[in-house]
Amino acid sequence: MTSPRILIVEDDQRLAALTRDFLEHHGLCAGIEPDGARAAERVLDERPDLVILDRMLPGEDGLSICRRIRPQYQGAILMLSARSEDTEQIAGLENGADDYVCKPVRPSLLLARVRTLLRRPRAGAETSDRLDRSGLVLDARQREVRRDGERIDLTGAEFDLLWQLVSRAGETLSRDEIFLALRGYAWDGLDRSVDVRIAHLRTKLGEEPLRPLIVTVRGKGYRFTG
Repeated sequence: MTSPRILIVEDDQRLAALTRDFLEHHGLCAGIEPDGARAAERVLDERPDLVILDRMLPGEDGLSICRRIRPQYQGAILMLSARSEDTEQIAGLENGADDYVCKPVRPSLLLARVRTLLRRPRAGAETSDRLDRSGLVLDARQREVRRDGERIDLTGAEFDLLWQLVSRAGETLSRDEIFLALRGYAWDGLDRSVDVRIAHLRTKLGEEPLRPLIVTVRGKGYRFTG
């Protein structure tokens, strides 16, 4: 089997080289791009399976790169940043990142995050999984969502979250369950990425306030009602 391809967009040459060597030691194929001004074009040309994207870069910052490539790039984006404020993490997720990790990060944790994102089904994968609930159709093979026939553009992380909710329609999923299913580890009680993505899903699905598809169960989690 071909090793998953990772592009590390990082201007700290020593850190980028250490990250590349560590990933390759664990069976991945990794390249490095130090210049933000060239990063978007390289991602769209090479189509790696996953991009590790630094927040602060020369030429063009990580948020801008993420926002530009997301409509055309279906792979995973893992954003790295020395800035740990909630607003920074939310900005990364809102601009299309699938995960956000604060520096410094232990190599083993970074590898775990990378592997979790790579396990996510990709468009064209050998699967016929399909869900159809309340006029909402999710196709795991194409990673496509339609509502009443109209396509809804979602990020990879939004699709994964919606799939979890719809596949267990009528059940209340806690944040712990959602984190374990999507990331492979338990919720730390602070990460707001699930809440951010729920808000995005509600907007993109065009929910009616009095007839929501996704219900917040106070103190417990979220439930798809369709």
